[in-house]
Amino acid sequence: MLVLTRKVGESIKINDDIKITVIEVKGKNIRIGIEAPSATKIYREEVFIKILEENQSAAATPKVDFGKISQLIKKNLKP
Repeated sequence: MLVLTRKVGESIKINDDIKITVIEVKGKNIRIGIEAPSATKIYREEVFIKILEENQSAAATPKVDFGKISQLIKKNLKP
């Protein structure tokens, strides 16, 4: 992990297209601003972890075989 010290108004550049600026420091809280391309997804870590957990849960859900369901419906609808 790279650890840097910045003052209010100072920034950090990541590659050519991401800039992180310290906006305000109040006690233990720090406000930062992030400038990045609109295609760049930026999440708070706790939100990102929740998204990963939900994606893993959805991937573990058994898939529905609509072909078999269709066959059962046709079989049960025959006179």
